[in-house]
Amino acid sequence: MKPLAIIGGTGIDELEGLEVLRDHHIDTPFGVPSRPVQEGRLGSATLYFLQRHGSPGAIPPHRINYRANIWALRSLGVDGIVAINSVGGITPSMRPGRLLIPDQVIDYTWGREHTFDEGEEGSLMHIDFTEPYDKALRTALLTAAETAGISHGASGVHGVTQGPRLETAAEIQRLARDGCDVVGMTGMPEAALARESGVPYASICMVVNPAAGLGDLPLTLAMMREILASEAAVVRKLLSELLKSRGA
Repeated sequence: MKPLAIIGGTGIDELEGLEVLRDHHIDTPFGVPSRPVQEGRLGSATLYFLQRHGSPGAIPPHRINYRANIWALRSLGVDGIVAINSVGGITPSMRPGRLLIPDQVIDYTWGREHTFDEGEEGSLMHIDFTEPYDKALRTALLTAAETAGISHGASGVHGVTQGPRLETAAEIQRLARDGCDVVGMTGMPEAALARESGVPYASICMVVNPAAGLGDLPLTLAMMREILASEAAVVRKLLSELLKSRGA
């Protein structure tokens, strides 16, 4: 079986327990990825890991080269991509410390390079994006979470905003009216590019804070980091169970 790729976000700079075997420095038609792709072993499974924000640098959400990242992972022949996203919770069940495996996305970003289609092939790349996350990979994540006894939301809408600033309270109310359960800044165009590439893609959203206007305390990075540290450990447990279930 071909290996999976993991895209780490805020709080997942390294994949703990990953025995790095080699770094892949990949040039793509769209530039270089956020950083070299790490190939390694987690337990008995081989996988690839890419930190979308770079490391030790910190590429802001709107400046990430999503096209180069997805192209690089596809060129390595991965069997699927599991993206880890840090998000704010909007609906009452999406409290800090909660995991969500979303089934829908609403894209509020603008100005990002959101397609591989440069109009040079003589036909338009109209992908079916009705279901933005791969059904089989989502099901595998849900089964792994159940098996590992990890509390999670089994469906929900991931709203993706431009960043890097956090949203206003009024913007969050608008997202709530639109049906969003969580809000983040990196889920798009990543998911759409994976679909264009033909690579199965699913997301694990870590709720690290109440969205703007929904909590009693001001939003601070210190508060988010504390929750990120605990959620990162849960995500690693989920990934380990996923890899085990694949027989990797």
